[in-house]
Amino acid sequence: MTRTMHNPALLLLNDSPRLPLIAALAVRFAAAVTQWERRRRSRINLGYLDDRLLEDVGLTRHQANREVKRYFWIN
Repeated sequence: MTRTMHNPALLLLNDSPRLPLIAALAVRFAAAVTQWERRRRSRINLGYLDDRLLEDVGLTRHQANREVKRYFWIN
């Protein structure tokens, strides 16, 4: 399974042709941690939205609460 990396610096490191195995694993781990943190922050902020804003993004309060309770490593 391939994971997408959004950080340009991590993309450059990952595309390096001579990257040692341990460095490649470290880059992938850093990318995963970055994505986990982004999900965590997004879910916390989702919990602060009022019903009007949730309606704007197409979610109900129940759906938002269910998403907020999800673990950060779950997509």
